[in-house]
Amino acid sequence: MQSYGVEYQTRFVKTEKDLFIYAKLKFSPYLYCMNDSHFGAVEEEDAEFYIYNVLAGNITTDVHYHGSAQLVYAEGGIVHVFTDSKHWYLPARCFMWIPAGTPHYIFSSSPKVDLYNFYFKKEENEDGFFDEINVYSVSHLLREMILYTKDWDGKITKNDGSKYYFLKALKSILPEKRDKNLAFPVQHPFPKDETLLKIAKYVHANLEKPLTIESTAKKFGMSTRTLSRKFKEILGMNYVRFLRALRITRSLELMLEGKYNMYEIAMMVGYNSLSSFSNIFKKVIGVAPSEYQQKLKGK
Repeated sequence: MQSYGVEYQTRFVKTEKDLFIYAKLKFSPYLYCMNDSHFGAVEEEDAEFYIYNVLAGNITTDVHYHGSAQLVYAEGGIVHVFTDSKHWYLPARCFMWIPAGTPHYIFSSSPKVDLYNFYFKKEENEDGFFDEINVYSVSHLLREMILYTKDWDGKITKNDGSKYYFLKALKSILPEKRDKNLAFPVQHPFPKDETLLKIAKYVHANLEKPLTIESTAKKFGMSTRTLSRKFKEILGMNYVRFLRALRITRSLELMLEGKYNMYEIAMMVGYNSLSSFSNIFKKVIGVAPSEYQQKLKGK
């Protein structure tokens, strides 16, 4: 990746055009573009902590990276985070830890999502947790601490007294107070290959259909073996896993809409029975869909 904008270490980066195309195949073009004016302040030497909360839906950013690590917490919707190698899904009541220097951008078409952004300078002898990118479900304590900062904004230094020590405590408990039993493991590489991009668009638009690898390969005029090889060579995963990831994450979006019962959701994402959907959902997420829906609602 090449970068541009040399002021500060926080920069926007040029990436392959396809990185944007794949994300935007899936979402509305009417999005709130997060203001990037805070990025310079994030990098200031005394900005050990920085808070930038976006309490609005339909959010997007440009691709960027910064010298501080970032905690992103979603309340009320699903946020999509693209890094240079994967597409991550951040559902409500989960947080994502993005280590310093990681190129990424954020995308959400959820109309009611509140996005809490915390930036942390790297410290000496940090827990290994802070070196790894991942998504976790929050504990009740951690969620309350995050929401407590709803009206905070900007740089937090040692001169800010209680706010400074509050954020220091919040960071220190992250390795312990994340909900290890309800981490959110759904992420996958995104295709930059032109043919796979077209296939990904088709699959996402037709999740309610059977979408066997044979039928999809025929749709795009290739053999099953060729399509299978493309997925394994380019994405490092097979077609079935990719399809499953799209179906499960779409089911989470439908859960958050609150318009459908679980049987309807199962049918809408391509499962022919509620039991088969529940079994796959539990295998991927770790809990039954009804239990996860209650968690997304804060119950």
